[in-house]
Amino acid sequence: MRYHFGSRQVNRTMNQHRPPTGPHPAALDKPRGTFRQRYDELERRRAELVARLRALGEGAHRHPGYKRALKLLNDTFRKSKLAQRLAVLQAAAWLIDILEKITTTL
Repeated sequence: MRYHFGSRQVNRTMNQHRPPTGPHPAALDKPRGTFRQRYDELERRRAELVARLRALGEGAHRHPGYKRALKLLNDTFRKSKLAQRLAVLQAAAWLIDILEKITTTL
């Protein structure tokens, strides 16, 4: 099918000339595991981060970042799809690292 735009003709089937792409090579090297295995692994990491957060001293509990890390690990983690949960855990781990550094310097 062809369309005319002014003096130019545009062929609608031009995307058929692109060579097919296969899966990413890195995806072939590492097995993903079943849904349940990935879910359990993320839950295990979440439990470790919650334990790290709760182990912080009283000074960290008063810090606004503490509430934000707790929100990431609970509300945001639960609302996210499985594919995004790893990123939520990484953000929470980064925030907990910051809180640990702050509490050791106080």
